Amino acid sequence: MSISVTPMDPAEISRVRILPDAGFGMLRTDRGALPLDRLDVRARISGLVAHTVVTTEFVNVHDDALEATYIFPLPDRAAVTGMTMTADDRTVTAELQERGAAREAYDRAIAAGQRASIAEEERPDVFTMRVGNVVPGERVVIELSLVGPLPFEDGEATFRFPLVVAPRYIPGTPLPGASVGDGWVPDTDAVPDASRITPPVLLPGFPNPLRLGLTVEIDPAGLELGQVRSSLHTVSDREGVLSIGPGEKANRDFILRLPYAGGGQTAIAVPDETAEEPEGVFQLVVLPPADATAARPKDVVLLLDRSGSMGGWKMVAARRAAARVVDTLTAADRFAVLTFDHEVGHPADLPAGLAEATDRHRFRAVEHLAQADARGGTELLAPLTEGLGLLRASEGRDRVLVLVTDGQVGNEDQIVRDVTPLIGTTRIHTIGIDRAVNAGFLGRLAALGAGRAELVESEDRLDEAMEHIHRRIGAPVVTGLQITATGLALVDDDRSPARLPGLYPGVPLVVSGRYTGQPEGELVVTGRTRDDQEFRTTVAVQRRIEPAVAAQWARARLRDLEDAYAAGDRGLEKRIVAVSLRYGVLCRFTAFVAVDSRVVNEGGETRRVTQPIEMPDGWEAPGDVAPAMMRLAGAAPPAAAPAHFASFAAPESLAPDAGFAAGGAGGGFGSAAPPAPGGAARARRSGVLGAPAMARSKGRASFGGELPLDEVRALAATEAQRLRDAADRPGWERRDLLDDLASRLEVLVGATVDEAFGPLKELVTELRSNASVDDRWTIAIDVLTAFAGGAASPGAGATPSTGGAQTSGAQTSGAQTGDAQTGGPERKAFWKR
Repeated sequence: MSISVTPMDPAEISRVRILPDAGFGMLRTDRGALPLDRLDVRARISGLVAHTVVTTEFVNVHDDALEATYIFPLPDRAAVTGMTMTADDRTVTAELQERGAAREAYDRAIAAGQRASIAEEERPDVFTMRVGNVVPGERVVIELSLVGPLPFEDGEATFRFPLVVAPRYIPGTPLPGASVGDGWVPDTDAVPDASRITPPVLLPGFPNPLRLGLTVEIDPAGLELGQVRSSLHTVSDREGVLSIGPGEKANRDFILRLPYAGGGQTAIAVPDETAEEPEGVFQLVVLPPADATAARPKDVVLLLDRSGSMGGWKMVAARRAAARVVDTLTAADRFAVLTFDHEVGHPADLPAGLAEATDRHRFRAVEHLAQADARGGTELLAPLTEGLGLLRASEGRDRVLVLVTDGQVGNEDQIVRDVTPLIGTTRIHTIGIDRAVNAGFLGRLAALGAGRAELVESEDRLDEAMEHIHRRIGAPVVTGLQITATGLALVDDDRSPARLPGLYPGVPLVVSGRYTGQPEGELVVTGRTRDDQEFRTTVAVQRRIEPAVAAQWARARLRDLEDAYAAGDRGLEKRIVAVSLRYGVLCRFTAFVAVDSRVVNEGGETRRVTQPIEMPDGWEAPGDVAPAMMRLAGAAPPAAAPAHFASFAAPESLAPDAGFAAGGAGGGFGSAAPPAPGGAARARRSGVLGAPAMARSKGRASFGGELPLDEVRALAATEAQRLRDAADRPGWERRDLLDDLASRLEVLVGATVDEAFGPLKELVTELRSNASVDDRWTIAIDVLTAFAGGAASPGAGATPSTGGAQTSGAQTSGAQTGDAQTGGPERKAFWKR
């Protein structure tokens, strides 16, 4: 494999000296090639909103005017609302323009010798900044203003600020012609802007004089704040302002966790003072009811990324996370496990498709996961398509797909477009394992699947994150949510999220959108609980003047529209641009551009330098990672050891001793031990119906005519009494008890032809009907009592095993068994990918 390098002209060659070990994809001059001198992040947290100013300072140490390119990350949910450029005591405020027009304005200014800068969005969390006509010895300061929400769940808010764009796998065939960006990977048909999201990477140990500063000021805004924790950086607290220590590198995300006491429900309306007619933006926050998390039987597909970028601690953590998902399934569930890099692997000893989650199947699945090592490239589309295809055959069961990955792919839009039609009612949960995770993409997938996104930056964080995922794998507390209003009219087409998710335990529902009319009245939220009861809550609307609410809505709405665009609705481009320009929020089709009217570089001749970045903390050396980032069409998969590509063919223009050495896959299986035989039984829900000794045939309980009628009547009397004792339990729990009862009655009498058991067989049908929980509960008690007749409650000798039924009663899974389902590229405008 090789990388195409644009040849330098003689004038450039005369000024550049290639030094060994400078870095993967970068060249270094004898005066340095690191124009970014300072990166400063200043955040102010107010309650659950973060206001951030990002300052980048570029310096030109060369003899010629410079054009610097910097590819950098920002929080994927934050709205970029402004930009300024300062140089030579002159400050220029940037304008937000349609992206093509902004690029034309920037190019004209550079050609005319004017100082200019432009900021563009490549992905929801990846941006490009260019600063041109920086004259020798000059410093240019660019400031970006952001505002964004803090995710809040289970009593804790999280402030995450990414500091490095991790290398991403780039699939596809190289496109003809020049690339559209300055990255080290050429554009491909699958990722037509690959060169704009692949900044050069410094080799480990290469000095980077970047001065990094990061401060966070916290105002609880009336909420009760507990002990703030920093996950990956050491911070100091000076009069309420948190700062990172000196010498920190921009090689991992900065993460703060802020435990807040729970608040109430709120509805805020922010009027648009510039509109001719009364209108504005609203934000609604609704807390879920305090129900438990029991769920229906599930079909779960687990996807584990074993690509090269997952080497080291990430592979260990990913295997642990995946194994814990498998080990928490019950015998009523079905599942499939897929491990993937550029190929998709399956456990050898499991049946094709969805397998019943028996002890043996789960043990074999965990064995397969334990053998997964980092290797190859991240071909994510194929396993996603296969997994969603398996779940489309599920009937009457919750469909869940869990993806464990670092998300480092460049073809996000292609993946979103192709998998969107396959999702249906499948809930997609994503577990991002990395210290510089592709959070924007994983958040999109989770949003499309109305699921949860968990980001794991260390093994210490894994246990907490997996506890959250386990709670979310089941059905939500409330589904079928609808929002209506009195006193103001909601614009349904401009709501975000466009698809209302369910209400999950510990996670508030946050909905924003546009309204017309006066900012007054009430918002009413309705839905159905898990036991099919009506959920209804009314929240009074409060008028506020808070620009951050409008900016956050605009950003969320733009994300929804951009996902729809990526899924194939190309007619949305004008609408996306209109929303972006109206609310002053950057998106993929717009750009901030700042042009100084003064000419500082006659003739406009500049040297172009792309700022290299640090290798993300915890990653393997580039020799292990870089070859796996790009597998061009026609290139044969490596024939060497499967853990990694063995070597990398560097172009002749790079120093021969640059040293692209292969390394180990890293890490053992960690602490995720396979389940012990019988372990699944301990995880099963306790039963209601007592289970006497029984014969088993092919793994299924079989009673046949072994139990005499009197004994079954005694069991029925016990069951009726237990239902009466459980009458005050929550609706969802009573529903599950009825489902358990139906499965056991079917085992008891389902196969018998004795007409005496007819009432119980009819009760099984009734228990599985669509009648309400209360109706089925009453019918069950009546039928069981009548069937028991005058039989006394069973004593010590009647049914010996019923005494422990509430804690360890034997059950059958009732799981259903489903069949498994299994010309040259054209270059387009890069912003219309």
